[in-house]
Amino acid sequence: MKQRSIRGTWSRVAAASLLAAAGALYAQPTGLTRTVLTRADVSVPGREAVVARVEIAPGARAGRHTHPGDEISYVLEGEADLLIDGQPPRHLKPGDSFVIPAGVVHAAHNLGAVPARLVGVFVVEKGQPLASPAPDNSSSK
Repeated sequence: MKQRSIRGTWSRVAAASLLAAAGALYAQPTGLTRTVLTRADVSVPGREAVVARVEIAPGARAGRHTHPGDEISYVLEGEADLLIDGQPPRHLKPGDSFVIPAGVVHAAHNLGAVPARLVGVFVVEKGQPLASPAPDNSSSK
């Protein structure tokens, strides 16, 4: 009886490990770096502001994702294409800014030779991940 119990436990541990690894690969953005600079409570209960430095490497794609709150960003350097579901692609360059409402699926592609650097302000639900992957869709490729 003990042998079956140990085998069952190891099987569940192995399955959970494989699922976690697959989830990590799916959620891992390639070429996108978000460095949180500060977090602070805002006047809306249950929300916080997160100020982050965002960088998209040359040739990189920030995969389709959402945020649990609004994103307000300003482009400091480089260029990138912003792809928001239901909207035409928008080419961003230094000095441009944009707002993406909570839960809206979007992606970004840096087709240039230098990093695209932005300052992002996220007003998000506390305790939620800053970003969550969204299913792939041929409209943003």
